[in-house]
Amino acid sequence: MSTIDTKALQREILLGFWKIHILHHAAQSPVVGQWMIQELRHHGYDVSPGTLYPILSRLEAHGWLVCKKDPEGGPRARKEYSLTEAGRDTLAFLKIQIEELYQEVVADQTQASPHGGA
Repeated sequence: MSTIDTKALQREILLGFWKIHILHHAAQSPVVGQWMIQELRHHGYDVSPGTLYPILSRLEAHGWLVCKKDPEGGPRARKEYSLTEAGRDTLAFLKIQIEELYQEVVADQTQASPHGGA
């Protein structure tokens, strides 16, 4: 039995991972919600539409994504999200931070910790 509180883990940590995945894929080509849900599930993340679409809206509100939808598609029209220039700058910054974190947490397991641990 695992002692991991998956709900807390999702809210506190994984939500940031999901946002980075979205920005990454939107940099490659426009993304749509259902495809993004499947892509995140492919990576082991169980994200519902009720979680994903507010994330997409927040990323758009920050100016990192822009949404295009068919004006004649009605309220359920397919929406495509593309990365903006601000989103590209944000993603470039995040990549540097991810690399630094990766080097500290994963890659450099042989160095002694400066905090007194191994």
